[in-house]
Amino acid sequence: MKEAVAGELSEAYDSRLVDQVRADDYTFTSSRLTVHLAREFGFCYGVDRAVDYAYQARRRFPGRNVFLTGEIIHNPHVNDRLRAEGIRFLSDPHEDQASLGPDDVVILPAFGVTVGDMARLSHQGCTLVDTTCGSVLNVWKNVIRYAKDGFTSIIHGKFKHEETQATASQATKFPNAHYLVVLDRGEATIVCDYIRHGGDPSTRSGSSRAQSRLDREAFMTRFAHAASSGFDPDQHLVRVGCANQTTMLMTESLEIGEMVGAAMRDRYGEAALAEHFRAFDTICSATQERQDAVIALLDSHTVDLMLVVGGYNSSNTCNLARICAERVPTFHIAEPDGLISPREIRHRPVGAPSTATGIEVTSADWLPASGPLIIGLTAGASTPNNIVGEVIRRLDRYANGIS
Repeated sequence: MKEAVAGELSEAYDSRLVDQVRADDYTFTSSRLTVHLAREFGFCYGVDRAVDYAYQARRRFPGRNVFLTGEIIHNPHVNDRLRAEGIRFLSDPHEDQASLGPDDVVILPAFGVTVGDMARLSHQGCTLVDTTCGSVLNVWKNVIRYAKDGFTSIIHGKFKHEETQATASQATKFPNAHYLVVLDRGEATIVCDYIRHGGDPSTRSGSSRAQSRLDREAFMTRFAHAASSGFDPDQHLVRVGCANQTTMLMTESLEIGEMVGAAMRDRYGEAALAEHFRAFDTICSATQERQDAVIALLDSHTVDLMLVVGGYNSSNTCNLARICAERVPTFHIAEPDGLISPREIRHRPVGAPSTATGIEVTSADWLPASGPLIIGLTAGASTPNNIVGEVIRRLDRYANGIS
């Protein structure tokens, strides 16, 4: 039913202004304002497909209850529109997944769902509409291969993120298979240190044995909520394979893979490396393209500030903001209303803890009041064009004295 919903999707999420900016070499000019738009931004293929499938499902099953297991993507504007279409969210407080049956339709989001959730929904006889992104499925194939061959999956991601939880569940499909989630280089360093210096305390003597026990206790405390049930670092860090949440910072994912490979090489030697370490490229192409595009924008233009638009719980949007903030003043806003006035902006501080998804502050004097004004603009992969277009309109009004 793609054609049946195409007009509705276009009306809801497209922007003629953004189309014009693209045609004008990704540049918008108005009086003193110049906006440079990143050449890759906003909805990626996987997100576009997931939203399309959700609208199609609502039309395909009239008269039936249609549910989403949770947010289809991390964008409040899109999720609210789906609620307005009559799609119910099982993550909402008043919903009960246990009550579902054969008459119910359940949409699986772009992040995917855990093996356990899939089994329960199938057992309940629900009609399933699977919008899991192909890039996520590619990661799953690799961690399943790791598990089948007895390798622990080390996953670079946020262990509370829906995608990482789904990927981790795939890593335990085989008996005695395990996973460990690392958030960043710092946590990866702890894992690498343990690979190099931890191990079976029976091979040590005296104080070295006592230190080994302390190291293990500290390690297990640090990763208590980010490891599979029964995970033992002395056993399950002997053979490992690297993977990642597809929306993480590309350079960091690659570096973590190199760090783990180097630790394994130091522990077991180059000749035995293949027996202990594997890594596949599981970087999402859309994530990489958006990160590359914002770097290219900053390399080719001098800007007064960067605006990054997307949900505060959107990992790929937060990482775009991290990249920008290393170069210029950067504001991560969830929606156009974050641009309160020419003097005030409501935004998520760049680098705020990943667990603080609701954190938001208001800053003053964010927009230079006079002289030429050059702003860089990008948007996360779950941000539709109509949101980007409205941000440009507000910038135009504020920069040119219209509050």
